[in-house]
Amino acid sequence: MKSYYLALPLIVVATFFLGCISGLVHHQRHDDSFVSRRAILSIPPKVIVAVTGVASTISTSSAGAAAATPNGLILNTSSTPGLKWADAKVGTGQPLKPGMVASIDYSMASTVGRQPQIYTTKDKGVPYRWTLNDGSTIAGIELAILGSDDDSIPPMLPGGIRRVIIPANLGYQSILNEPNPKCLEGKDIGPIPPKNSDGAYQRWYQFYCNPRIPYQPDIVLDIKLYGKR
Repeated sequence: MKSYYLALPLIVVATFFLGCISGLVHHQRHDDSFVSRRAILSIPPKVIVAVTGVASTISTSSAGAAAATPNGLILNTSSTPGLKWADAKVGTGQPLKPGMVASIDYSMASTVGRQPQIYTTKDKGVPYRWTLNDGSTIAGIELAILGSDDDSIPPMLPGGIRRVIIPANLGYQSILNEPNPKCLEGKDIGPIPPKNSDGAYQRWYQFYCNPRIPYQPDIVLDIKLYGKR
């Protein structure tokens, strides 16, 4: 009995230290889990656009590798302006020239945000139309359609479908340089979703005509080019 009382303090001390060690291990595991979640959440989302006709299914992924070759389409990158492009379908006929009227259906998405999909003209019955090189349309779309020999971008042909990822310098960046931007179709460089488009205009405005956000993310567009209509 005497030896039991002598050993009791040692048992208490040992139990205390074992509890401390267990707590430290548990705390470390908790910290590792927290850092891991934070690291994952810090990875910018990517947009993967699957083309069926011109309809787009857009999803986000935190895995950068998943967007490297989206749905089997290998994106080409132009050397100077930074436009990325890939043909889902090559059209036929003759390419358009500056001064000609272009008519396209498009699906637009952003490379950021919880809802990256912005707007599509698919099934609206009203394609986007303009005269090439008249200054009414963002340079990235015109470059995608007209092509560029200097940047090894072939022109689109009628009936073709091309996916493009457009950097800010070829997108809507010029709007924020205007003294009083209107941010409306027909008033500023387009295409701009209509205001009555189930939140599409608000999503577009948030990223591409918002003076409080000077940085503009890349634009993802699936473009279907029509011939004479």
